[in-house]
Amino acid sequence: MTTRYRVEYALKTHRRDQLIEWIKGLLAVPFVLNSQPAAPYDGMTHDDLDQMACTARQRYADIFRDVEGLIQDHIVHQRTNSRSKLSMLVPSISSFFTPLALEQAFLIQDSKRAISSRRFVAPSFNDIRLILNTAQLISLITPRAYPSNTAIDGVKPGSQLELLTFDGDVTLYEDGASLVSPEANPVIARLLHFLSIDVRIAIVTAAGYTKPQNYYSRLSGLLEAVKNSQTLTAKQKSNLVVMGGEANYLLVFDEAEEYCLKYTRRRNWILDIMYTWTEEAIQSLLDVAEAAFKSCIHTLHLQAQVLRKERAVGIYAADQSIKLNREQLEETVLVVQQVVESSMSEVPKPAHSHIPFTVFNGGADVFLDIGDKSLGVQACQKWFGGIKPSSTLHVGDQFLSGGGNDFKARSACCCAWIASPEETVALLDEMIALEARKENI
Repeated sequence: MTTRYRVEYALKTHRRDQLIEWIKGLLAVPFVLNSQPAAPYDGMTHDDLDQMACTARQRYADIFRDVEGLIQDHIVHQRTNSRSKLSMLVPSISSFFTPLALEQAFLIQDSKRAISSRRFVAPSFNDIRLILNTAQLISLITPRAYPSNTAIDGVKPGSQLELLTFDGDVTLYEDGASLVSPEANPVIARLLHFLSIDVRIAIVTAAGYTKPQNYYSRLSGLLEAVKNSQTLTAKQKSNLVVMGGEANYLLVFDEAEEYCLKYTRRRNWILDIMYTWTEEAIQSLLDVAEAAFKSCIHTLHLQAQVLRKERAVGIYAADQSIKLNREQLEETVLVVQQVVESSMSEVPKPAHSHIPFTVFNGGADVFLDIGDKSLGVQACQKWFGGIKPSSTLHVGDQFLSGGGNDFKARSACCCAWIASPEETVALLDEMIALEARKENI
């Protein structure tokens, strides 16, 4: 995935997160004013450096506390659909389903990353990304003394986490790899822990297969670990599902099945909006996208082939020894997205004008899928009895607005942005530690 190569790749607007960039700008001022890029032998003692770090830490904490307040105010304005101060400062800001404990999260991450002690490197994109992750975990799991009017949908901050959803590549396993065993993939043990405390788990992936064995080949280590668990109840095991093709195929864990997964008929889980997705409309959209992909192959001189599936179409390298470069992949994403969006505004309206879609850069390929991860997450929420966004956390690596298929999940639930399977393990360990701390309160 693109974020696996460099999360902070931000040469163009579509490669930036506007909230993170805005916070970076706020933190740049105290960094410039308080940092002293001089070594102890230039006249500064270790006490001087400690004092400098203390001052910077306080200034940074003040900024995060102020942003925390702006987010709480934004949540209040969400109810009345009125414009908040934060939405004026960051026009692309999305909805929040819980407040964010940013000041507390900064202090936690500062103790790990020594952000306030740095004299040459200002608070970075990755610093802020991890602070936002920690803030989200604190607000989801640990009771907080927020005003009652910041509750969303009647759920107060600190309410129990009910659903964890995950991307696949670069989130649970390396790009193109799989979950083969608990020894090789430490994330499996963490997932079993959350199943054991009745948290539902959904793997919401772009991979769209019509046969369970294709999913099994990627998730065999997890599926076998759940099947062989002596501590999980049958109900807890059934709380593991896979949503494939973004929002097109739901498979539920069933140890009686050969590959531990059982397809569920669409009529049992689809959202109301999906009932209008006729086969004619779906194929119409895929026709437009396929033509756009073929145009990119010709225009960009790509050594690539087109692959059309039941509810997706895309390109991949024609020769395994050839790798499509990042610029080619991102150009293809933007071209296909623009072509399909333009087709929807034609007069008369085409059959597919109402169908949502996702175009994303998979690191070695580009695909367009019918639907998106916001719908995939919402379908999982519906399947498990109507879990609310404020009790759901989606973990993924592609949250950039251009070419990131996790981006749209932000409209359906709380999110955590990671950059590797190792970060996912660290995130889950952080959640487990917070749960333990909550029990001791």
